Amino acid sequence: MADFYDHVKIYIKAGNGGNGCISFHREKYVSHGGPDGGDGGHGGNIVFVIDEGTNTLLDFRNRKKFVAQNGGDGRPSKFHGATAEDLIIPVPDGTIIRDAETGKIIKDMSRCEPFIAAKGGRGGWGNRHFATPTRRTPRFAKNGLDGEAREIILELKMLADVGFVGLPNVGKSTLLSVISAARPKIANYHFTTLAPMLGVVSVDDGHAFVAADIPGLIEGASEGLGLGHDFLRHVDRCRLLVHVVDISGSEGRDPIEDIKLINEELRKYSEELAGRPQIIAANKCDILDPEREDEVKTALEAYAEEMGWEVVYISAASGTNVKGLCRRVYDMLRELPELTIYEPEFEEIVEEPACPDEITAVKQGKSWVVEGEWLKWLMSGINFDDRESFMYFEKMIREKGIIDKMRALGIADGDSVKLYDLEFDFVD
Repeated sequence: MADFYDHVKIYIKAGNGGNGCISFHREKYVSHGGPDGGDGGHGGNIVFVIDEGTNTLLDFRNRKKFVAQNGGDGRPSKFHGATAEDLIIPVPDGTIIRDAETGKIIKDMSRCEPFIAAKGGRGGWGNRHFATPTRRTPRFAKNGLDGEAREIILELKMLADVGFVGLPNVGKSTLLSVISAARPKIANYHFTTLAPMLGVVSVDDGHAFVAADIPGLIEGASEGLGLGHDFLRHVDRCRLLVHVVDISGSEGRDPIEDIKLINEELRKYSEELAGRPQIIAANKCDILDPEREDEVKTALEAYAEEMGWEVVYISAASGTNVKGLCRRVYDMLRELPELTIYEPEFEEIVEEPACPDEITAVKQGKSWVVEGEWLKWLMSGINFDDRESFMYFEKMIREKGIIDKMRALGIADGDSVKLYDLEFDFVD
């Protein structure tokens, strides 16, 4: 399995917005040019796109962190900071993006347009936005907002209409190689195929369907034995299952018991999956012992009829009735619902700006330590060395009710208060 990779956790971080600029217009013969600080640029988004040329997540084996560029800072003369380029992440068709914390589906990257998984932060305003008739020389600007960040899980569920299931060495890979351009490694021993293989199968009238060879199913696969536990997820989307069975008994096995064994593993993995329509592809019919042929076929057909399945006798090695199987598969697919595209389960929480008066006040020694997200955001754009900027800060915390909330939390006149890097005596 060294060449297959279909499940990985990664960290994505969109770019931060650039900071607004503090600047004043300077020009010969213009004594009071006024503020002209430009706005910061927006941070880059994290964007997932479908790469038709890959069918594994191998590119993520050695890279688990993806960070987009930050927006450029604003500049004088009202120059806007550069908006950062988006970070494009290609994934195979059929990749599901999940929230790592909840496991819920964020997006099914199946036959879809590019998807923004993390949005870049907005750029901050330059000081020109804060000029008023009474504040003509604002010496403060706003910092850019942080870009979104999260851990996500990428999980590949192949886009196949039909899944070939069955025990190892029954001829699934040979069948796929005969009916499509797929070239899986084939040998006469178990677990030759170490990764799911996809193939496009054409039928006589120019139509086609996608088939997948799902390797490694053995007894206990649903519990992690063999290779099947790793690959059962790739059968999830299949609308039809072709159950390949060695009817010749070349390895001394009973084909009916083999069918029961595999279907039990499918049932343990998913009741819904086990209930999908099936065709029994009775392979190696050309080497079935003539003396046992009637007995074996009669028993298999009786069991299949009881289960509501159809039996098609084939030989993948010699090509016997392979076209007939493909024609029957296509006819059944035309009657079945379209390929499953999973709906998002993860609700994106649009974070409104924190309520200004949502603060905490904790007494530490003789001082009160006051914190709050909105308060922190406000202070990020204040120049406390500038009188007008400091006056703006005082005005905002009064208008937004922070002073009243601090008093309600027990802070009294004369108490020492620490607001992050600012320390002062509380006086209302």
